[in-house]
Amino acid sequence: MFGGKGKESPCDQEWVVRANQAEQNLLMGFGGNDISTAKYSALTFLPKNLFEQFQRVANAYFLFLLVLQMIPGVTPLQWYTTAIPLVFVLGITAVKDGFDDIKRHKSDRSVNNRPTNVLREGRLVKVLWKNVVVGDIIRMESNEFVAADIAIISTSEPHNACYVETAELDGETNLKMRDGLPDTASLTSVEQLSSFNGVYKAETPNNNLHKFEGQVAWNDQKYPLVMDRIVLRGCVMRNTAWMFGIVLYAGNETKLMLNSGAARFKRTQIDVLMNKMIIFIFCLDLGLCFFSALMSGFWEAGPGEDFQIVLPWDVEPIHVTSAAQQAALHFITFIILYNTLIPISLYVSVEIIRMGQSWLIDWDVQMWDATTDTPAVARTTTLNEELGQIEYIFSDKTGTLTLNK
Repeated sequence: MFGGKGKESPCDQEWVVRANQAEQNLLMGFGGNDISTAKYSALTFLPKNLFEQFQRVANAYFLFLLVLQMIPGVTPLQWYTTAIPLVFVLGITAVKDGFDDIKRHKSDRSVNNRPTNVLREGRLVKVLWKNVVVGDIIRMESNEFVAADIAIISTSEPHNACYVETAELDGETNLKMRDGLPDTASLTSVEQLSSFNGVYKAETPNNNLHKFEGQVAWNDQKYPLVMDRIVLRGCVMRNTAWMFGIVLYAGNETKLMLNSGAARFKRTQIDVLMNKMIIFIFCLDLGLCFFSALMSGFWEAGPGEDFQIVLPWDVEPIHVTSAAQQAALHFITFIILYNTLIPISLYVSVEIIRMGQSWLIDWDVQMWDATTDTPAVARTTTLNEELGQIEYIFSDKTGTLTLNK
């Protein structure tokens, strides 16, 4: 829908949401409310994971060696001497990445299966988040996560106000006030809300968390909608008994998900450092191979000619007729022989350490919040060493320190 080419759906041109008109909203082609933050599926895991792993210099180098060892008459070693350790390294990393992604799938299922109260056919019913659709009128209660981006209709507080915590959006735990239209504040009963026929026109989905433009048409009147009248997915209702709102954006079209983006392959500073180290070792390896091949060429041009009865140049399937050609052939052979200089096992060691660290984080009692009974959860094992790394400290001029709870 966004940034892609092809046939445009009606909602790309105008975002119109009609209250209590599910069939009309269905024709607009709005997306569902289920989300997925996982990197892989059962079909894409193998190709996508292998593509990511071969971005590591050592893995690509050993794949190159494996191809060289398939050439008859060049390699002094069997192909499986390289294939077995390479498959082992790729397998260990794939298991670790799969373990991380399984946790993401579990987290997605947990979020998608949260219940919320939705007005359907004149009564409030419990509906899972993944079944909430654009145009639904939902009832939120205190300390409840907001299921989608919604426009406030009515609340339990004076002046049609409510209070939300936006920690998942901007990291701030201080409460922010949002208020609905004064004209819809009287719509507090299920009967009144069931007959509500407001038409909401809004901007197409975007990732701007601080700006919103729209309007609602109701009772032959048009009322402007601004950001203060919108509650975004990821917020938590606080100090408000209840609030009714209409879903404007759902699932991947919410501002939270548009800011999250697709899961991508991330490299830590240690990954970058290891790649640089291996490139340096590879350059040193090439230098040794070149020197060895050069010395081999000198030897073949001199005493080596007398040994052609024992070590002939012209051997099937490669036909060599000069010392220079023999030296070039030996250069490839030396690349294969010196492969032990490249520490492919270094990646395995780092991956095992990362996995162990993630378990220690999960088990750490000191990182468990007794108030909410929430333990620390390492959702990925690839970024552990980046925790606690501070490069810049930003401070305001007042120097005031506060504790928000």
